[in-house]
Amino acid sequence: MKTNKITGILFLTMVIAFSSCTKTFEKYAVNPNQPTSVPAYLLLRQIENDLVVFPGGDADKFCQFTLSTYTYYGTNEYWTGAANLEYGTLRNVVAMEKEAAKTSGDVNPYSALANFFKAYIFVNMSLKVGDLPMTDALKGLENPTPKYDTQKQIFMQSLQLLEDANTQLGSLIASSNTSLLGDFYFYERISNAKDPLTALKQWQKVVNTYKLRVLIELSKKESDPELNIKQKFADVLNNPTKYPIMSDLGDNWEYVYNDAYNQYPNNKNNYGFDALRLCVAATWLNTLSGLNDLRAMKVADPARGLGFPDTSFKSFVGGPNGEDVSVLGGKNVAGLYSTIGRKRYYDGFKGENTFIVGYPEMCLNIAEAINRGWVAGSADTWYQKGIKAMFAFYGVNDGANTVSFLKTAAPGDYVTYSVTFNYSDYFSQPSVQYAGNNAAGLNQILTQRYLALARNSGFEAYYQWRRTGVPAFSTGPGIGNSGVIPLRYQYPASELSTNKDNYTAAVTSQYGGNDNINAQMWIIK
Repeated sequence: MKTNKITGILFLTMVIAFSSCTKTFEKYAVNPNQPTSVPAYLLLRQIENDLVVFPGGDADKFCQFTLSTYTYYGTNEYWTGAANLEYGTLRNVVAMEKEAAKTSGDVNPYSALANFFKAYIFVNMSLKVGDLPMTDALKGLENPTPKYDTQKQIFMQSLQLLEDANTQLGSLIASSNTSLLGDFYFYERISNAKDPLTALKQWQKVVNTYKLRVLIELSKKESDPELNIKQKFADVLNNPTKYPIMSDLGDNWEYVYNDAYNQYPNNKNNYGFDALRLCVAATWLNTLSGLNDLRAMKVADPARGLGFPDTSFKSFVGGPNGEDVSVLGGKNVAGLYSTIGRKRYYDGFKGENTFIVGYPEMCLNIAEAINRGWVAGSADTWYQKGIKAMFAFYGVNDGANTVSFLKTAAPGDYVTYSVTFNYSDYFSQPSVQYAGNNAAGLNQILTQRYLALARNSGFEAYYQWRRTGVPAFSTGPGIGNSGVIPLRYQYPASELSTNKDNYTAAVTSQYGGNDNINAQMWIIK
């Protein structure tokens, strides 16, 4: 018994000592100079920066707005492999939501934006690959192998998230007591008085305008009763009090550049790097010049090797993305193709704002919905609103205009012309005058929607082509993939190594077991 007592005392002493050591270790393991969490407003800044797709990269080429004419600076081939999926950004969204809830409860500006960002990111990711983990995603070690939601489920859940975001923003605006630090798109840019309600009202317009885009993306599923696309579209348009949408270019969700730290990707400092090797794609430029559209002269320089006057639309000819780069290069040197406009894109650092979701596209989305018979209204009115908004964006006036082109090879040496452009003449052309709520009219709307998306809104112009076939994209050896434009990305290799069973089930159910970039996903069937 004596021995047992001694043993018990020793054991108790050891437990106390260990417990004391553990507390001491925990105390000194925490660095008081290092934060253990990130404030919601700092997370918001990073999230917002992640959501813009900058012009000048692959999206421009895949949407056939620009192309390279020199292999050293890249080819015009489409992808052959996996997508980059933004689950990292989504984790920041969840972290932002949790941090804001600690101090502001479950309903606050950051939670409302979190719902919107989740919908926006999941839709974008799904448009790249198809089915994805959504319901069971972002649970970390609680569920390291999340099941896949179908693309239809992803869109249905995203539409509900957009509904929730709108409801929460409406409630917060009505309460008049909130803050949105960290928001550089609206709170810091357009609200001189730093009035958070102004920013929230702008975000509410973005949410509902984006919702119209999502519904348009689902046009091939318009008869699906579970999706109820037509009614959801009508609900937004018919109740502007509950669902405010954009009313002009000032409402755009857009990235704004400056001369200092966030410069436009094509700027005067990289003129020698890519200005002479970056051509305007035929799909974009030839459509503009074929419509006698002055935007052609705003975004490109004339192809002087063709022998036409600088201000003739015949001088604005783009290179086909499907043409081999070596052929493109030779024709570019010979002056047979238009290079990207040096005055607009290389005379400074600000360039043009980059739309993420814009008013002109919204107008054309509404015109498309009316044309398809989803909602009542004048498709022609919205069609013209969208076009005129893009004229304003490019500085195209009704009447007198000036255009400037590079005069010699020296940057900054320009020749300027006075050009008259009348809206009435433009809209009276048979190719532009709205043909009515029929297939020809829809083609006109989609053509102008493509033009409105130029160098903006990420891959949206490509998604339109994939959904509708408008405009006809250039194909051939220059795009790679045996001259065929791929219809999707493959899943990241990490899915096969870390989530094999669910990955295999998703690929089997969608694509017959082959993670093929040329396979059709649900949304375009």
